[in-house]
Amino acid sequence: MIEIIAIVLGVSLLAAGCVLVRHRFWPPAPDEEPREDVAEYISMMVGVLYALVLGLALVSVWDSRSSAEDHVQTEASAAHQVYLLADGLPADGTERLRTAMTAYVQHVVGAEFPLMTRGQALGMDGWTLLHRVRAADQVPDNATPAQQATVQEVLAQLSTLDDARRGREADAVNSLSPTLWFGLIVGGTLTVAFMFMFGVRRSFTHVVMVMGLTALITFTVLLVYQLNLPFSGLLAVDSSTFTRYFPHT
Repeated sequence: MIEIIAIVLGVSLLAAGCVLVRHRFWPPAPDEEPREDVAEYISMMVGVLYALVLGLALVSVWDSRSSAEDHVQTEASAAHQVYLLADGLPADGTERLRTAMTAYVQHVVGAEFPLMTRGQALGMDGWTLLHRVRAADQVPDNATPAQQATVQEVLAQLSTLDDARRGREADAVNSLSPTLWFGLIVGGTLTVAFMFMFGVRRSFTHVVMVMGLTALITFTVLLVYQLNLPFSGLLAVDSSTFTRYFPHT
């Protein structure tokens, strides 16, 4: 959070310095014709177009983060259901299934989440452990109907877990389009730059206007950047859902 405040303040001060330089070396001439009408029209058009780009970027990254949060919640919940359903299997099957599921969750929390935080590939170890969970879901031929029904319910939960895991892996590598990043940076720069077209004769008023606009744009772009990293940063989706269901992992 301190880094974000420092960046916003630094960019705002830089914009204020540009305003002071403009008033120091290129002050409005006493007989200069006012250009507020033209500048206001152009600035309004640039601002509207930039707002569209900014809104599209915010919606995109917010949806991505919400998707990541939903996938983690679904995966953890399905893993917990499998762990609980193991009670319906024979004694040896219960221990075998719970051991396999605990190993999978420990791998997700201890290995995969740190990798996703650093933006690294997950590899196939998690899938291997998940296959072991599926292989552990077996009962003997003389199993009771209730135990056979439990096996089918476990398979259904494992299918849900499988889909959620695939979604989490996709969320970890998805990011905002470079085209939108280009629009955010260039559009923000143009929006602030057009503020210099106003013939504001009072430098203090001009500084306050430019600093406020620059701070707001910088903060919003940083917010987009944080939301664009669903598993890292201040707004990251963490492994707390897994550790809540499996406190000993």
